[in-house]
Amino acid sequence: MTDSDAVLAANLEFYRAFTTRDVTAMDALWARQASVACLHPGWTALNDRDAIMQSWEGILSNPAAPRIACFDEQVFLYGDVALVLCEEELEGGTLAASNLFVREGNEWRIAHHHAGQVVRRRPEGGRPSRLN
Repeated sequence: MTDSDAVLAANLEFYRAFTTRDVTAMDALWARQASVACLHPGWTALNDRDAIMQSWEGILSNPAAPRIACFDEQVFLYGDVALVLCEEELEGGTLAASNLFVREGNEWRIAHHHAGQVVRRRPEGGRPSRLN
């Protein structure tokens, strides 16, 4: 498996944990050695792993939390760091997201997640068509 494929697999696991509301899987995906940060839509920045995991526990345990699907993933590799840009489709609209991964041992772990509302879309001809 290439590094790009491994990063995409880790990104898919992140959205699988979100969709299935699996707090244990979400916790396993976040970096333990690298500094971490998270910006949920409408929230202030979280930069403490415990606070980030508490935020996910609250989101994933909320029965009203939105269902989510990820699409149009793009991977950018920088050695032991990788950035995934994607879009998140929710019932109420679309969010643009960036997920930063770091290699810890042989695993790609999330070090940063940021999602925000899409208010202006680029022309359709420029959109990739890949779905996960």
